[in-house]
Amino acid sequence: MISIPIAQPPWTTLGKRLESTLRKALFDFKMLDGVSKLAIALSGGKDSLTLLFLLKAISGRGFPPLDIYAIHVAGEFSCGAGVDAAYLQGICDKLNVTFIQCESQQKLETLECYSCSRERRRLLFDAAKAVGAHTIAFGHHQDDNAQTVLMNLLHKAEFAGNLPKIFMQDYNVTIIRPLIYFSEEDIRTFSQQQGYARIMCRCPVGQHSLRKKTDELLREIEAVFPNARENIAKAGLLYGSQKAAHR
Repeated sequence: MISIPIAQPPWTTLGKRLESTLRKALFDFKMLDGVSKLAIALSGGKDSLTLLFLLKAISGRGFPPLDIYAIHVAGEFSCGAGVDAAYLQGICDKLNVTFIQCESQQKLETLECYSCSRERRRLLFDAAKAVGAHTIAFGHHQDDNAQTVLMNLLHKAEFAGNLPKIFMQDYNVTIIRPLIYFSEEDIRTFSQQQGYARIMCRCPVGQHSLRKKTDELLREIEAVFPNARENIAKAGLLYGSQKAAHR
């Protein structure tokens, strides 16, 4: 019998802080304005499950009730946790959230991050729009944002991170990132407290990706500048907000 962990209020002290942080991000960037149907990209890792649990918890509590759809991309090789879909279906059933599964066609011999990411996004966007959800929440957090800022700066001479909210005109969907203020360490601790931290990414390419190498570089920088990761992420958010305001 598979144990199905469900994180829900009443929270621990950390849980209360994370819910408050989530609410701040949703408010600061108007992520749920006009949204009644919301899709969540659910890999099954600690980030996406934290996102699912917290968004379900705030639905109807200070925000209008949300019709939530959890969309999971499965397949022989796909970015994410590689978790059994029945496990995620069980979580969604307990939360009264609609679970949708898509199939990736990625094969090991052609597997690489860019094409996989494009395919996954297309599958997610199409599945969301099919149920009338034109806003899709991703579990990208502060550490992801710091990595993105540093990669863009060093690789493309661009100062750009993960925008908290962005309309994808080519797809007619809006991406939101409600965990943008969260540190990965807080997410990891919360997932351990709530019993779903054992799931890890199994992508054979991701373990040697540029993003993984960038994270290692950030760890080296933090040995000299302990707040580097948080400060880089904050700078990326500030610059992105200022740039958006002048459009």
